[in-house]
Amino acid sequence: MFIEKIDKEAILKPLQIVIGIVERKQTLPILSNVLIENQDGKIRFTATDLEIQITTTIDVGAGIGKNAAITVGGKKLQEILRVLPDQSKVTIDLKENKAQIKTNRSRFSLQTLPAQDFPKLSNQLENAKKITLCQGVLKDLLLSVQYAMAQQDVRYYLNGVLLIVEGDKLRVVATDGHRLAYNARVIGGDYEKQEIILPRKAVMELSKLLADTDENIELELSPQQIRATFSGVILTTKVIDGKFPDYERVIPKYNNHLSMERVFLQQALQRAAILSNEKFRGVRFVLTEKNLSIISNNSEQEEAQEEIETDYHGEALDIGFNITYLMDGLNNISSNTATFSFGDPNSSILMTTPENEEFRYVVMPMRI
Repeated sequence: MFIEKIDKEAILKPLQIVIGIVERKQTLPILSNVLIENQDGKIRFTATDLEIQITTTIDVGAGIGKNAAITVGGKKLQEILRVLPDQSKVTIDLKENKAQIKTNRSRFSLQTLPAQDFPKLSNQLENAKKITLCQGVLKDLLLSVQYAMAQQDVRYYLNGVLLIVEGDKLRVVATDGHRLAYNARVIGGDYEKQEIILPRKAVMELSKLLADTDENIELELSPQQIRATFSGVILTTKVIDGKFPDYERVIPKYNNHLSMERVFLQQALQRAAILSNEKFRGVRFVLTEKNLSIISNNSEQEEAQEEIETDYHGEALDIGFNITYLMDGLNNISSNTATFSFGDPNSSILMTTPENEEFRYVVMPMRI
């Protein structure tokens, strides 16, 4: 018996940790599978897409089955376990090239592929630099910038987040060429400067798997790979080889500032977005003494206008932006107040928060 009478949750939980990188449709069928290894009372689960690999291990104690390894369709196994009744005891038996999954009342038979054919990532972490920080800190940093990553841009170096370790700080930057998000935190230690671009898929998985706690995560950084070890999970990913844009040149310094209650502005933008052009998602900010008008219109000649009293005393401005980009920035800060800084109508807008002096969000203007 491969695995004998184990609680379904004991298998489902680790399976859900690794399953996020498994695609249903693959050029290699085995990449749709999860590698399950039962060895000396420990069951290890591994998934990969050849760029990123996630492994987690559970300790089930001796006598729960024999030492063996299989690969089985990850999504199918997850669905089966998910819909089984609570407290179900699951047995997995191997017969020829099938995995027989049994409970008291249910039987399932899944195709397997040989475990020896499973393509594990090779180790490219020789002389890797190690840093340790709180999981919650890394999670906050990634969530504060990841929405600004590009998606499948031909400029492949934009499809991820730049990590910069230097001294006692970790900086993170993401940009898709239309907006840029930057944040930094003191993590302790004294590290040599190292810059690495973490791929989009790895960023999304880490954001999902990291706990919002003071528990540690160890990062091993090399020019080819990053390995993150935390809470019984090992995530290994290739890094993006490329030159990230000079983010410091993009972040402007302006003299015109406008501070607003974040939720109030979010709600005004949500209302204006209803009548914005579905393709271009444009919105105009018309700033005058103590007043902000938010104006949107669409190809049917429909228009929305929101008037907001402000503390603005700078130059009058009429400037256009993508409303989705503004909303992304507001949705991903926890501060009650957002501060906007302006140049001229052809310049980017800078969003900051009084509660986090490091955070910067830059949005390029658009013609409306």
